[in-house]
Amino acid sequence: MRLNYYFPLLLLFSVCLRGQNDPLVVKDSLAQAHWVEAQYQKMSLEERVGQLFMVSIASNQDKASTDKITTLVKEQAIGGVIFLPGSPVKQAKLTNAYQSESKIPLLIGLDAEWGLAMRLDSTYAFPWNMTLGAIQDNKTVEKVGYQIGKHAKRLGVHINFAPDLDVNNNPKNPIIGNRSFGEDPINVGQKGVAFAKGMEAAGVLSCGKHFPGHGDTATDSHKALPIIASNRERLDSIELYPFNKAINNGLSSVMIAHLAVPSLEEREGFPSSLSKSIVVDLLQNEMGFKGLVFTDALNMKAVSEFAPDGEVELQAFLAGNDMLLMPVDVLSAKKKLMEAYEAGTITEERLAHSVKKILMAKYKAGLSDYKPIDLENLYEDLNGIENDVIYEEAIEGAITVAKNNFSLMPIKKLENKKIAYVQFGDDDGAPFLDALNQYFKVTAIKAKDIAGYRKELANYNLVIIGFHKSNASPWKGYKFSKNEIFWLEEISRMRTSNTILTLFAKPYALLDVLNFDAMDGVVVAYQNSKIAQEKAAEVIFGAIGADGKLPVSAHPEFPVNTGEKLESLKRLGYSIPERVGLSSTGLAEVDSLVHSGLDSLMFPGAQVLVARKGKVVYNKSFGKPTYDSTRHVNANSIYDLASLTKILSTLPLIMKMEEEGKIALNNTFQELVPEYGETELKDVTVLKALSHYGRLPAWIAFYLDTLTKERKPSDEFYRKSPTEGYSYQVADHLYLTNAYKDSIYDRIGRQSLKSNRYRYSDVGYYVFKKYIEDTYGKPIDELINEFLYTPLGLQHTAFNPLHKFPKDEIIPSEEDDYFRYQTIQGYVHDMGAAMQGGVGGHAGLFSTASDVAKIMQMYLQGGYYGGVRFLNDRTVKKFNTCYFCNKNVRRGVGFDKPQLEESGPTCGCVSHKSFGHSGFTGTYTWADPDAELVYVFLSNRTYPSATNTLLIKSGLRTRIQQAIYDSIIN
Repeated sequence: MRLNYYFPLLLLFSVCLRGQNDPLVVKDSLAQAHWVEAQYQKMSLEERVGQLFMVSIASNQDKASTDKITTLVKEQAIGGVIFLPGSPVKQAKLTNAYQSESKIPLLIGLDAEWGLAMRLDSTYAFPWNMTLGAIQDNKTVEKVGYQIGKHAKRLGVHINFAPDLDVNNNPKNPIIGNRSFGEDPINVGQKGVAFAKGMEAAGVLSCGKHFPGHGDTATDSHKALPIIASNRERLDSIELYPFNKAINNGLSSVMIAHLAVPSLEEREGFPSSLSKSIVVDLLQNEMGFKGLVFTDALNMKAVSEFAPDGEVELQAFLAGNDMLLMPVDVLSAKKKLMEAYEAGTITEERLAHSVKKILMAKYKAGLSDYKPIDLENLYEDLNGIENDVIYEEAIEGAITVAKNNFSLMPIKKLENKKIAYVQFGDDDGAPFLDALNQYFKVTAIKAKDIAGYRKELANYNLVIIGFHKSNASPWKGYKFSKNEIFWLEEISRMRTSNTILTLFAKPYALLDVLNFDAMDGVVVAYQNSKIAQEKAAEVIFGAIGADGKLPVSAHPEFPVNTGEKLESLKRLGYSIPERVGLSSTGLAEVDSLVHSGLDSLMFPGAQVLVARKGKVVYNKSFGKPTYDSTRHVNANSIYDLASLTKILSTLPLIMKMEEEGKIALNNTFQELVPEYGETELKDVTVLKALSHYGRLPAWIAFYLDTLTKERKPSDEFYRKSPTEGYSYQVADHLYLTNAYKDSIYDRIGRQSLKSNRYRYSDVGYYVFKKYIEDTYGKPIDELINEFLYTPLGLQHTAFNPLHKFPKDEIIPSEEDDYFRYQTIQGYVHDMGAAMQGGVGGHAGLFSTASDVAKIMQMYLQGGYYGGVRFLNDRTVKKFNTCYFCNKNVRRGVGFDKPQLEESGPTCGCVSHKSFGHSGFTGTYTWADPDAELVYVFLSNRTYPSATNTLLIKSGLRTRIQQAIYDSIIN
């Protein structure tokens, strides 16, 4: 009676004696102690011994094999199961089946160092440890550990045999390599602690391996016993350092490697996993580790051939290990341990010590309240979008710039560049090339020999070489071929170009390169995943910065911790919605709305782009160029932007001129065009015209005066081919007389001002075009190309696009049956701009959603983009101001602004700081500084006829805008 009264206190006291730093003790230690003692007391000796074993099974094995495990669970009361290759659903089903047969819930283990994909198909692979080792922010590594832990827990896995704490200081290590965080013990320790912390926060036990350190070996312990010849001093400072760090930070368990370590174990060729001096004296006593101790797999040849079946397991237990992993023969091993217990070789105290630690670990893993794995949505839960968010963040943090002569990266002054891409390696490099081409035209070059490369590359001044090796596993080949080494060094020596090598493989690949004297840039991306390739391109072009450091010595020129810090140039990057606080599910509504527009015949096709916080997260193409097309719209399909030309071409030039003192907002039309001094237009100011408050007519149908009575182009004004004096091409085989330019400006001068103070008007932009061109002595299209488009790297933006692009890349805008009488494709739809040779101040620009977004992002960033200050921030703010809001005029200076009342140009959900414009052909773009958001919608709603106003009446463009804002995650 008295014993029963004091029993809980005794239990609590015994738990406290284990120490506050015991990683197996939970906050509710008394409840844990009660549960552990209760389970232990109800077990027979055979069941207690059974708890020491964790057996292996692959979920893809046959039924006979999986049934053997069921028998071991039922008849031998084994303590746990470690799963080998298979699939998640099969593993979950087997886990549930095994757990249902076990009196005490099984401890389920898995090797998931870089995620469940290390063992299971249809699951996610996170970056390898060596990649994580390059990251400078350990919080990112913790996030990776947490996500892997979440996956493990969802699958019913209680212990992940990770992190790998080996210090890989031997480049020839055949089994560790990429599994290690690197060769710097301090870095390995920090990363290991962060990884374990994340995993434990998800409710999964961590396991540091392979104690006392498997990094400095060239032997695979699966095949033979490796030797670690280091002295004790060296072991303390290198191999043991990460384990000490992790143990002091709550590591739940340690796995003992099969190694020969003469400085720790005097018996020659004696495996560390069987050495009491290593397992007990060093790990548990000297280093103070109180967590669970696992052997490495006992079926590995490094130890399995050391003694007969069963004897190895007995020796491992006597050496101080708690749990015997993957024994060759459970029955033989269990018999040996039982005999040793009966003989007194294993004491009750020794057995209870390990079994109770195993039970404590099970309690910590939540097995006191065991619930079967829910199979519903298992695949979806393991493959959510948050995986890509974390993977992308990790890769961005890891990318390392090992060399950067002349500050070549990030690449600036695109107007001076001609760039080639050369692919080495035997894996896919297409995502890298595609990502490079998001920023500038990069041409892929292939050749059979160095002579071919010299010839093909002679006309380029920058060569980017991508070395792509398999990303399937950390053990895949990573070396250059002999030819590639030769070509690499020869291409680097070409005096006509700079060279950047980008490595999508293990850093050790660089060891085979003789020297890097002639190479200007070296970027290490570590892996050849799609995301790694995309992020490497973003680093090279400055969409993101870089601060990764080499976790290993990759070459005499690149010792461990090499890495140059690069700052972002604020070019648009590319990511997924969740990375910038948007919901992919929410943005799926955009798809539905656009498809609704297609089904309702609002337009034949469209492009829609959404960027937030400097990253494009939605960029899709829909439909076809025409309703009868066999081709589909793609990201490079070029649209007539119509009135977007105002804010994407003419306005930035006016803003620049205002900065240079060449124009002022209070200048009058008389000051811009002296000929208007005697007209009603003379006192219209730049501010009022740009704000559409100058009482100008909406537009002037200049073309009507050039038609015959039959409303066909008159021979008086047009020719079918270019001849002297007829060079303004308005369509195929239709050229307008040059003299008509003066008629246009004369007609404008004769206009009367309207009574309405507010009237949207194209007319002012004719005047601005004339003034800009007269001021600089150059056509406006040349001016804007030099000032903005080329430095921005716009590849699909131009006036008169047929001069630069194939016709089939340009989307038709109308079947004209009133002026030009043909399909309008590659020629500006706006008649007035067409009559100016395709270059108007108000219309004429063609582009893609991607290129439009870059200009809008430049505005959003206060006039800065890609390392270039195009406009001063104060200028952008000045022009993005509504000066006549008190007159119920919502417009800014050139920019459209949100409505002042219920209806207007936006969804009503944008901030008052936002700005944008729409275009007659079915185009729209809007930027919101408060939401850090850019939205672009391009369509050809005017095809086949401009009389189709369904898009306008439906408000689809602003309904899409509403869906975008609705997708913002609080």
